[in-house]
Amino acid sequence: MGPESPSFTVDEALVAMGFGKFQLLVLAYAGMGWLSEAMEMMLLSFVGPAVQSLWNLSPHEDSFLTSVVFAGMLIGAYSWGIVSDKCGRRKGFLMTAVVTFIAGFLSALAPNYICLLILRFFVGLGLGGGPVLASWFLEFIPAPNRGTWMAVFSAFWTVGTVFEASLAWLVMPNLGWRWLLALSSVPSSLLLLFYSLTPESPRYLCLRGRKSEALAILEKIARINGAELPPGVLVGEHETGWKEKKSIPTESTPLLTDAENGDETSSKRVGSVLTLLSPKLIKTTLLIWVVFFGNSFAYYGIVLLTTELNNGQNRCSPLEQVLTNSVDVDYKGVFIASFAEFPGLLVAAAMVDKLGRRLSMSSTLFMCCFFLLPLVSHQPSGLTTALLFGARVCIMASFTIVYIYAPEIYPTSVRSIGLGMGSSVGRIGGMVCPLVAVGLVQGCHQTASILMFVALILVSCICVCFFPLETSGRNLPDSLSVSSSSSDQTHSSSV
Repeated sequence: MGPESPSFTVDEALVAMGFGKFQLLVLAYAGMGWLSEAMEMMLLSFVGPAVQSLWNLSPHEDSFLTSVVFAGMLIGAYSWGIVSDKCGRRKGFLMTAVVTFIAGFLSALAPNYICLLILRFFVGLGLGGGPVLASWFLEFIPAPNRGTWMAVFSAFWTVGTVFEASLAWLVMPNLGWRWLLALSSVPSSLLLLFYSLTPESPRYLCLRGRKSEALAILEKIARINGAELPPGVLVGEHETGWKEKKSIPTESTPLLTDAENGDETSSKRVGSVLTLLSPKLIKTTLLIWVVFFGNSFAYYGIVLLTTELNNGQNRCSPLEQVLTNSVDVDYKGVFIASFAEFPGLLVAAAMVDKLGRRLSMSSTLFMCCFFLLPLVSHQPSGLTTALLFGARVCIMASFTIVYIYAPEIYPTSVRSIGLGMGSSVGRIGGMVCPLVAVGLVQGCHQTASILMFVALILVSCICVCFFPLETSGRNLPDSLSVSSSSSDQTHSSSV
């Protein structure tokens, strides 16, 4: 192919075709998977107390039901990320849907505590594949719209929590926890039902050298969207010679690229933790892990504080009493509280493309601290509720944006494992938070608990400020750069 021959990349094709009907169908499918994960996580709030009462479980055994799900997710996020980066996005989320559905449905038939424990672990293993769907959807979105539509995708999580709360409100008092488990597995079965209609990511196919398959999918997108592909031949990112064409990086400059020759080892490398910790990615990876941990810790902490600080701020119940009293779940209260996340999603959608990822995250994290600080001392019930509501809006917005930023900053070759590992670290924050926070609340240390949350959120805010690149409006990277000149150019683009 001569230097004058017209060509286009996947990014250029997506921008030319725009966001249309095809992307809406992909959004609906990926969103169903995200909704399914939210429902499976939310039902832990309802099934745990019911099972504890039925089988006379100790508080430790009850809490272990939640811990095994998180443990499964830790393993699943890493495992499915590797499968997705090596074998394709479709195979990755097919396996996660199969495991989640089968284990979720069989949980409803569990005859005893041990069987339920094992099945919930496998549910967590399947749920760990959620980031694969996020990466898959991200790779179909044109760069100018990416932040907004990823925020819309995140809204399926909140829809799932609200739907699960309403389902529990209707099912638990009348049919019991087994029916709730069975019905909550239905969204995962829908992923299997419509799996044959889902396309592979053209970006992934192009990276693996399967350009004819990638082109066929792009042509299908153009046909459904009523648009046209750019003239020329589909080429990989490393074949475009963008370094010679653009001396000053612009918004279309890839975030990370191959060397000019298209390093074969890099383009075919299987994603692994060692790749994420390589010299060119270790700074980004460690910063993202801290931010994921901080967001998850703060999110679950604020949810806990919403319950604890409104239970009477001048009295502290022993942990056993708190767990005992939780058997009678306030379904209406949980249902109403779930709506608090919608404003956070709206804030994220409004800010993420206009202000950029880094400024949006740092500002929402800072505002979260602003809302939490007055709670170092006891406040009236109404003011406490308002402050916690504001903090939850901000932390939900920040959490949404970090889920947008992480897959954007990683190359296609390690995108799923990068997001999966970040999500895994976040799960650790979710596991640790209740243990630490409950201990402080139990000991009537409200001031210490609030200061701990504020300190961790501030650390996350500082880490965001050190993120190496602003990804808003830029093309997604395909492979890890192996040339020092590309690092210099990406540094210039961030300045």
